[in-house]
Amino acid sequence: MEDKCKVIAIANQKGGVGKTTTAVNLGVALGHMGKKVLLVDADPQGSLTRCCNIDNPDVELDVTLSELMAYEMTGEDKDYILINNAVEHFETVDLIPSNISLSGTETALFNCMSRESVLKRTLAPLRSRYDVILIDCMPSLGMMTINSLVAADSVIIPCEPSFLSVKGLDLLLHSIAKVKRQINPGLKVDGVLLTMVDSRTINAREITAALRDAMGININVFNIEIPRSVRATECPNVGESIFVHDPGGKVAEAYALLAKEVNGLERQTQVRPRPHSIR
Repeated sequence: MEDKCKVIAIANQKGGVGKTTTAVNLGVALGHMGKKVLLVDADPQGSLTRCCNIDNPDVELDVTLSELMAYEMTGEDKDYILINNAVEHFETVDLIPSNISLSGTETALFNCMSRESVLKRTLAPLRSRYDVILIDCMPSLGMMTINSLVAADSVIIPCEPSFLSVKGLDLLLHSIAKVKRQINPGLKVDGVLLTMVDSRTINAREITAALRDAMGININVFNIEIPRSVRATECPNVGESIFVHDPGGKVAEAYALLAKEVNGLERQTQVRPRPHSIR
């Protein structure tokens, strides 16, 4: 049977740019569209896991991504009972959670054969169950992030419109190009997603315009911009997506539009519509 699942890594080596927020809300939005979605928390900090209403992942969880990858590294069979025990449910999506034990897994990868593809092999049995798998990467360019890029079909890069965030894009794009050239030739960049955009400031408007001018020819910059919102920052505290916490707000509207754009990327032509920013 043809594998129609798309695996998307949400990556940026800079922290605090909205990777986890994007993973949760894009996933839930795609779920509302009828897609079967799996979120994968590939960060030992477990931010995605906590956002999905698991308050204490270091204590509450028996099976996480760390255990699944450990089975893959040791060559033991990952039976469906183990996989099913790892999958949690949150709103319209499923989740493979993580906790601090994943930091030990990353260290163990350095002594593993074919270490760059362990996550890809770990997720392989799950591809037939889902339409979309979103991987929330850790804020670094370490071995877990490389594993995520190797496992992925494409990458979404959240980026805050600030000088330091934009400066870091070159290093990330270089790493993506290296993975594409050496390990995963099918990997592509779906686009740069501008997050926490405050269009009232001159600085944000100038950086946004400069980024679109510089990258718009070779790298897609999503038409949708995610606005800065206090309500969005409250979501992790209450364990809800923006679609439950503030369903009529501008951030929910932006992520719903983003989900439609992501869903339609395969049919997207070279001529893209004008940027649509939710204010």
